[in-house]
Amino acid sequence: MEAKATAKFVRYTPRKVNQVLSLIRNKRVGKAFEILSFLPKSAATLVKKVLKSAAANAGKIEDYSGLKLKEAWVGNGSVLKRIRAGSKGRSMPIKKRMAHLTIIVMDVDVSAEKIKKKAAKNEIEVKKTE
Repeated sequence: MEAKATAKFVRYTPRKVNQVLSLIRNKRVGKAFEILSFLPKSAATLVKKVLKSAAANAGKIEDYSGLKLKEAWVGNGSVLKRIRAGSKGRSMPIKKRMAHLTIIVMDVDVSAEKIKKKAAKNEIEVKKTE
């Protein structure tokens, strides 16, 4: 089963949110919460909030075992264009970017995951012997 959570038009630049997302992609939800708790970036609080919402949508409010991040991406939102005073009476444009954040989590059976890893490992060993 998959669950999805989105946050749209958040006032974080997509580049900075993507730096945080790259640290937690394809990890278990519990491990992702540990990483986000100790990350000194302001976007980590946003990602943690959306991840918690996705886990709640999956039906796991307190116990995150058996959940894994399937996909996590950030898209460009609208841009607020502002003007800052420049030298010699000129004006300089400022772009205040917004982001759309989407996180999808899925249920993972622990035993099924271990079986897949063992099968992949055995396949590699068979190829080496041939």
